[in-house]
Amino acid sequence: MHNLSDLIMTTSRFLSLFFRGSLVKRIIIGLVLGVLVALISPNLESTLGFNLAEKVGILGSLFVKGLRAVAPILIFVLVIAAIANRRVGTKSNMKDIVLLYILGTFGASVIAVFASFAFPMHIPLSTAADSISPPGSVADVFTVVISNIFSNPVDALATSNFIGILAWAIALGMTLRHAADTTKNVFNDFAEAVSKVVHLVISLAPFGIFGLVASTLADKGLSALWNYGHLLLVLIGSMLFVALVLNPMIVYWKIRRNPYPLVWQCISVSGLTAFFTRSSAANIPVNIDLAKKLNLDEETYSVSIPLGATINMAGAAITITILTLAAVQTLGVVVSIPTAILLSVVSAICACGASGVAGGSLLLIPLACSLFGISAEVAAQVIAVGFVIGVLQDSAETALNSSTDVLFTAAVCMAEENKNNG
Repeated sequence: MHNLSDLIMTTSRFLSLFFRGSLVKRIIIGLVLGVLVALISPNLESTLGFNLAEKVGILGSLFVKGLRAVAPILIFVLVIAAIANRRVGTKSNMKDIVLLYILGTFGASVIAVFASFAFPMHIPLSTAADSISPPGSVADVFTVVISNIFSNPVDALATSNFIGILAWAIALGMTLRHAADTTKNVFNDFAEAVSKVVHLVISLAPFGIFGLVASTLADKGLSALWNYGHLLLVLIGSMLFVALVLNPMIVYWKIRRNPYPLVWQCISVSGLTAFFTRSSAANIPVNIDLAKKLNLDEETYSVSIPLGATINMAGAAITITILTLAAVQTLGVVVSIPTAILLSVVSAICACGASGVAGGSLLLIPLACSLFGISAEVAAQVIAVGFVIGVLQDSAETALNSSTDVLFTAAVCMAEENKNNG
């Protein structure tokens, strides 16, 4: 009886690891336990005829279904709320900052396309190759996009037509900019409610990762871990290239002098903090303090930095592009570079809506996948893969996004100051 009590107590403490502490630590625990179950499962099956990895795999399947369920409504309400509440009439040089935000985000996704072609990736997915309908050319992609844009909004939500969802959300958001504040508040509250549901689903990620890793590794072997490592290297490598090459080039274009002192200052102060907080919104005060130290115009950075936390999403664009193209390459879908570049446009648009949501960039992957005929079910599996590597991926992504907010703000302010002094 005493031994049974000790066993129950030990099991209770063990299960509490999945519910308490930071999500990152719990995902790591789920990942490690999944690997252990995959290792012992063959022995259990040979001796007891019980496939443990297959049984716990149901947790991964449920997690994927949960992600698939929340993604369409999440995109719909967040985009409507964001556009409807966008402030207008800000200072004139905000146009230059927004231009840099858009240029940086689009440039990052283009770099991700070339990185994906230079270092092809394969990730564990469960699907039939003949279920994929790849686009034949750039014209085919345009045809699919235009056709999906004019879909019925209810049908778009029901069938996970993410292009149609995005189109209707933008149209409604633009229209609602002229609505009463009470109406806008309703959409804000609705977006907040959906975000809380998403947080609930994300909180179950340790269980989902546990089941996915166990079933995947038991089926495909430990060699599948290399695919995760390869994917992570391409992701972080692309982000480093943007931070240390692309961004300095953009800054030099604006200030016409060595950009690296400013780049290093932004990375060491803003990027380092954001890496550990993993939240662009939480890092806004850090960026504002840095802007003060750089003697930037307060009327500018008080608007541009919070705005950047919403629309300046180079890291998110890289994540969406690389994970989508990894799925494309895994499924054997043949696409040309020009066709893939179209993904950059979609990634840049998607990334602007990734702010403020846990795993936001991952949850927007289905929208990009839909361009290549990849079903929402497979796209949800790609999201789950993203959570496996998310411990480092999300930290690096946030560091790039947040440090670039203050970097581009500083570049425009310095360029304006040089212009006035000249």
